[in-house]
Amino acid sequence: MMGLFSAGKGIFPHAAGKRSHKAKADAAQHVPVKLVVQRAVERLKLPRPVIRTSPPEDFRQVVRVPTWMWVERGTWAPVTTSATVDGVEVTATARPRKAVWSMGDGGTVECLGPGTPYSDSYGPRASSPDCGYIYQRASLGEPKGAFTVSVRVTWDVEWHGNGQAGVVPGLVMAAERQLVVDEVQAVVTR
Repeated sequence: MMGLFSAGKGIFPHAAGKRSHKAKADAAQHVPVKLVVQRAVERLKLPRPVIRTSPPEDFRQVVRVPTWMWVERGTWAPVTTSATVDGVEVTATARPRKAVWSMGDGGTVECLGPGTPYSDSYGPRASSPDCGYIYQRASLGEPKGAFTVSVRVTWDVEWHGNGQAGVVPGLVMAAERQLVVDEVQAVVTR
């Protein structure tokens, strides 16, 4: 008696009831590794990036003063999962490759890591060593008086299984938030 079961995107015939080891081995030869890779990639639970800035995002950024950007470390770490279909097992590990920031004023920044969290030890006018931006205009004329800042983290998935290996590039997770940017002017009175 033949039955059908659904596995991801496709339907595979199989004999109903128990299967012999030979039947399992024969089935494994007919399961495309590409299908199992797709299943493993679909199972990955990639974290949504959490945006952090200095000055902190709840405070105002200042024109011509360095803004530091980073994503929380917990959202920038490898994620691994496995999938098995008819004895063919694939292990997939996703690693973040880059973060592309759209700063809301037309500027973009590409960072090859999560960015460095700001610390007072750097000093108030220091630029980020790896992921920063300097606004040249205030956000006053923008909707809600703020720039919409977004970050898109690109992940590459390395996989191996059934004597094969490969890479699935370009999975993206994104987040956005509002940043208010003000212009500060000193007034000297005598």
